[in-house]
Amino acid sequence: MSGTTPNASCHGFRFSEARALISDLQRPNQAIYWIDFLGSILAGHVFLHGIFLLPWFYGFTPQVWAGMAVCYVLTLILYMRALMFIHELVHLPEKGFTAFRIAWNALCGIFFFVPSFLYYPHVDHHRRKHYGTEHDGEYLPLSNRGPWLIAVFIGQALFLPLLAIFRFLVISPVCWIVPSLRPLVHRHLSTMVVDPFYERPDASPKVMRIVLLQEALCFAWCVWFLIRGGILRDQWLDPFWLIAYAVGVGILVLNEVRTLGAHRWTNDGGEMSFSEQLLDSVNYPNHAWASELWGPIGTRFHALHHLFPRLPYHNLGKAHRRLTEGLPADSIYHQTSAESLFSEIAALWRRSRASEHGDVVPAETSDSNHVVPST
Repeated sequence: MSGTTPNASCHGFRFSEARALISDLQRPNQAIYWIDFLGSILAGHVFLHGIFLLPWFYGFTPQVWAGMAVCYVLTLILYMRALMFIHELVHLPEKGFTAFRIAWNALCGIFFFVPSFLYYPHVDHHRRKHYGTEHDGEYLPLSNRGPWLIAVFIGQALFLPLLAIFRFLVISPVCWIVPSLRPLVHRHLSTMVVDPFYERPDASPKVMRIVLLQEALCFAWCVWFLIRGGILRDQWLDPFWLIAYAVGVGILVLNEVRTLGAHRWTNDGGEMSFSEQLLDSVNYPNHAWASELWGPIGTRFHALHHLFPRLPYHNLGKAHRRLTEGLPADSIYHQTSAESLFSEIAALWRRSRASEHGDVVPAETSDSNHVVPST
């Protein structure tokens, strides 16, 4: 294992000390969740249709192309924000948020072929004995395999939208007809993962009922998506397909770039200590407005999220400020902060290139004296 180790001048992290600083921030505010999600997804739908309708009404003029480009960027940002609530669903309390879970799937998850059941195994990413191992489907040794793996990780965005359609249009009904295939599909084709070799554990009967329901809804939406052009506009090639594909690829690329900066990816399979796991994750407290565009719903505070997974996203900024001000100057928590996403990705690229030549380049952690937190 090649992991990030704390500086010699830093003491071990005291969890109880940190928890005492943020103990009053644990309760999620339902109003914030509803307003944020509904505003993001509905505005995203508006701008998506703007891409489609502008040339429909005004033709392809330079001004229309510019308007379509603006709508496209806003669609990516808004949809990305709405989609990232799938991460919150895993960590929210089971009671009290049932309506929100249903609304998210109905307005977003089914629409994008990413129903919430795909993300249930995310909890393994937070198990201390699983993080960075074969039991963690959201981890790859990107620092230790050469730049080709980073390129493949980004490039897969071109194919994932098509694979999602195939998963729900073809594989789902095959499993309904041939139930003996269900265990194989559940383990290998039913999870949003970073590691393609991850095997999902078997699910309880309750979870499988949710899986079947959400699969059926995705299948129905997929059928309508593929025939709507012929019914509504009598066109065998629906131009909306091209727009949806471009938006899907754009969102995936944006999310994969965000994911590259979420960790330092230094582990190579072995179990990591708590300090190593904390230092392998990254916070981006600076440039709040820009960081929130690519790391929405608290994902720019990824190290803090790993420290307190149930802390609601709308309190992460406040919690980070308290920890930065309240923890000792030599706490390793300060080393989780990075100046920018691109600086972290550049450092990851350097480590991956060094690994090709057998060199070991330690992850570059930021000293609190050089990173000034602001939210």
